[in-house]
Amino acid sequence: MSADALPRKTTDVAAELNHYKPLRIWIPIILLGLMIFARFVPGLVEDGPSMIWMVAAFGPLLIGMLVVLWWLLLSRAAWQERLIGLVGIFAMFFAVFVLLDETMQGPTVPVMTIPLGIGGFALGAILCSRLLSFRRTLIALLFGFLAAGSTALFRNDGVWGNFAFGLDWRWKPTPEEEFLATKLESGDGSQASSLADLAAFASPQWPGFRGPRRDGSQSGLQFSTDWNSQPPEELWRIPLGPAWSSFAVAEPYLVTQEQRNDNECVVCYDATSGEQVWVHEQPSRFFEGLGGLGPRATPTIAQGKVYAMGAEGWLQCLDASNGASIWKVDLREVADCEPPMWGFSSSPAVFDDLVAVHTGNKQDKGIVALDAASGEIRWTVPAGPQSYSSLQTIEIAGRELLAILTDQGAQLIDPQQGKNVLIHEWQHQGYRALQPQLIEPDKILIPTGMGTGTRMIQISESDGQLTSEEVWTSRNMKPDFNDLLVHKGHIYGFDDSIFACVDLQDGSRKWKRGRYGKGQALLLSDSDAILVLSEQGELVLLQANPDEHQELGRLQALQGKTWNHPVVVGDRLYVRNAEEAVCYRLKTESPPET
Repeated sequence: MSADALPRKTTDVAAELNHYKPLRIWIPIILLGLMIFARFVPGLVEDGPSMIWMVAAFGPLLIGMLVVLWWLLLSRAAWQERLIGLVGIFAMFFAVFVLLDETMQGPTVPVMTIPLGIGGFALGAILCSRLLSFRRTLIALLFGFLAAGSTALFRNDGVWGNFAFGLDWRWKPTPEEEFLATKLESGDGSQASSLADLAAFASPQWPGFRGPRRDGSQSGLQFSTDWNSQPPEELWRIPLGPAWSSFAVAEPYLVTQEQRNDNECVVCYDATSGEQVWVHEQPSRFFEGLGGLGPRATPTIAQGKVYAMGAEGWLQCLDASNGASIWKVDLREVADCEPPMWGFSSSPAVFDDLVAVHTGNKQDKGIVALDAASGEIRWTVPAGPQSYSSLQTIEIAGRELLAILTDQGAQLIDPQQGKNVLIHEWQHQGYRALQPQLIEPDKILIPTGMGTGTRMIQISESDGQLTSEEVWTSRNMKPDFNDLLVHKGHIYGFDDSIFACVDLQDGSRKWKRGRYGKGQALLLSDSDAILVLSEQGELVLLQANPDEHQELGRLQALQGKTWNHPVVVGDRLYVRNAEEAVCYRLKTESPPET
């Protein structure tokens, strides 16, 4: 080395030191703290505003954008670093997106992947802030890639009730894959294996979603509430395909919906054994990163037929004896709309010779009624677009009407004339996913979650016109997608994720206790008891007691996330989720009715 090389090298080092300055790190430190706060703290707020979950979901993303602005404008990095760092961030996310499992390429990207990547980049920049060379930018990008790339190790099956993603290792077989492999090994194919007795479908005991009145109430039989000495007896357990459908029951048959590979299936099971009787397949596969995979609605049994709504919009009428198609329509074409965020979820309502569903169309086809025999359109009416409620029949002011809840409020429709006869306006920022509850003879409950509450309205008639008046509104009961139960002057249900009881007269709280996630509940009215099926698949028996929260028994019935509604017919309890179904015999205090 020449004698003048050392001075030049020293000069180059000095120039590089002058070119790179220590990074200003107090800003990203604060922003990282705010990202963590936004992600975890809002979920702890039990009585917050309706869209507080949006803070937890998208707050870290917005704060991450501030981290990028810090890097570009306030970091004190050299301009070369800033520009290359920005390009590197975009390249980093492009590379990670290519590596992601397809189930992670939806809402998980803005909610998880991007915040993790930006957070990792910020952490690397903070740790290397006093490294006065371009290597600190490369290290920060490496931190960001590793953080964002960690999401490529997982798959997502949708969120839980608290909006936490259901993650599992991407190479682990899914419950659907395990179920289909079991059917393949057993030789139980997807074609109809036998015929059902059509006469059984003439008088279904539980014709569809939440029972004959869609109120989640069982009556006619009194059950033992002593599960210590008389626990439920398991009769059978079967795997099945993913769906959030419940059961329709026409003993001795159960009908439900499932996803099997690329087919949405309507399946009839033998209620005594759990064996498949027939299956009808419709090519369709709906996955959404929040709601997960498979159909959402519950089939309806009526007049010897099965009516079923698929998540992508296929509304079908099937022969109840063998599952053969009678007619089908694509609501995307009929109603001129795409599937709502969580898919088509309206369980078909059958009234006389009509079958009606909510579509989500924002114009004049929000609700569509078709001829039950042919599938031809009979009428359409406008409705609020944000609804995962199902139409139901109610009798009020001496008239049989169809009722539904949407983001705009409560809506009553004359099914014969095909027109709205009453709209009680009560706007909700978000969706309504619950059933209106008729309180005899002229009052209706409007349950609403996500911070809004529950309202009772009174319906009056004058000169043939219906009007509504608010009786009370209470924030003491805010069910999200977990329907209410009404029993002996009190309302029972989920206030967000905690079970509660309020007074039917004024909405005042009696008690709030019992953490069962975002589960579902069923009223055993003659037993003064409530069956809660928790989000974790646990059965909990409660006393329907307005004075205190009283648990009578517990039983782990299912594994995995459980949003499906339980069903009781006779002395049989049927429960399912996206992985399995089980039948229990409940011990009775009196003989079962025939």
